[in-house]
Formats: sequence, C-alpha cells, structure tokens
Amino acid sequence: MNIFLYDASFEGFLTVVFESYRLKIVPDTIVEEAEVLPLFSDNVLHISADEQKAQRVWKGLKKKLSPAACSMISVVFLADDPSIPMLLFRYIRKAIDAPKSIETNFGDSDVLEAAKWYKKVGREAERVRQFVRFQKTEDDIFFAPVAPLHNVLPLAVEHFADRFSDQKWLVYDTRRKYGFFYDLQTTVEVTFDHLQINPRIGKINPDMMAEDESLFQQMWKAYFKSMTIKERINPKLHRQNMPRRFWRYLTEKH
Repeated sequence: MNIFLYDASFEGFLTVVFESYRLKIVPDTIVEEAEVLPLFSDNVLHISADEQKAQRVWKGLKKKLSPAACSMISVVFLADDPSIPMLLFRYIRKAIDAPKSIETNFGDSDVLEAAKWYKKVGREAERVRQFVRFQKTEDDIFFAPVAPLHNVLPLAVEHFADRFSDQKWLVYDTRRKYGFFYDLQTTVEVTFDHLQINPRIGKINPDMMAEDESLFQQMWKAYFKSMTIKERINPKLHRQNMPRRFWRYLTEKH
C-alpha cells in the first residue's frame, strides 16, 4: 500500500502530484502528516512541499483546464473530508493525461464528485458571509468567531475586507484555530493559543467588550423582534436557510 504524507497545504498537495509522476508511483491514499496512518502501511513516502514543483503542476493544469476549473480545484481542496486529496489527485491526473479537457465530462465519477464538493464548499462560504456577527471589543476591534464545516475563511475574507474596510476586524475559525485580522490597510492570517469567548454562545467575555457593545446587541435584538411577523414563521424553512449550527453566533438568537 503506497501512502503519501504531506503537510496539508495546497502547495504540498501539488507537490504530491509532481512526485507521483516523477517516481511513477500512484498513491493508494494521501494523508496529512498529523493524521494516524492506516493499517498495512507498506510504503510510506513523506512529501515535503516544494514551491517550484507545485508551480510546474499548476502551470500544467492551466494548459489543460479553464480558469474556472482551476479555481474549482482550489476551492474543493478546502473541503473538510478525508476523501478530498485522493479525489483531486485522480481529477488532476485525468486532466493532465487526457487529450482534451475533462471538466464538463460529468459521466466521469470523479468530475461529477468534484463538482458536487465545489457546490458544498461554496454554499458554506456564503453562509459564513451571511451569518457572521461582529462584536466590538474594548480596543475597537470587531471580532467574529465562526466554526464552518469546511475551511472556507479564505473564500469569505475578501467580502469582509470590501464591506468593512473602514474598521479593524478579526474573523476567527474556532474549529481550525486560525483567522484573519484586518488593520485598516492589510489582512493577515493570525492564530491564538486561547480565545476568551464563551463557546456555547460564541460571545467574547463581557470584560473585553466595548462599553456600548451590549447596548447595540440589545437594540439589534429589539429590531429583529419588531420585524418578525409571527403569522409567517416557518421553523422548517428557517432551519433550512439558517442552519442551527450558526445560531450560537447570531445575536438575535440569544
């Protein structure tokens, strides 16, 4: 059983593709370095991310696929599912080896599956854009915790940079323990060992809030309540459009 270990980065994944061609070895599975190896691991190859090798693969893909299909690959890679590396590996190998583009060949199971994952990840990114709620801290930073199903912050962060360019903000993925901070000029990735938030309701500790934050939250809840038409409440449709797992972060739900 051939197992390729990589560092979970996109650059590392593309390096895996390069090394597979170079070594003429097709992996049976591709595993992140932090994961537990499967049983019967006969041949384990540790693949170190290499920017030049990754770029060679990416340039090759651009010759075989449209910009939309290349974008699809980078988006699907963000899906939080152990099957994704092998799915994309098969997709990329087929794209490189085929005499013509495979991107619309939905009769191929891998092409179809990649398209499905693209929609799933895209929907989750849109939910993050819709359901993030910022809380103002005492040092005038607007903070928003979120725990999406997939690693979609890289897809959503540009939206916040465009919409909230006049204020400092931090959107943080509590599941993957990283986020993006905007300081009015640039957006940088950040990590913290500990976050002072209540995980049950997704709120920062009261002593970290700005003086007027609690008032604004009460005003928002009052507005939300006044705009609700009780006769038109549809719980099933409500949960479908606004999944319950996001409710802990919504001010109007507390």
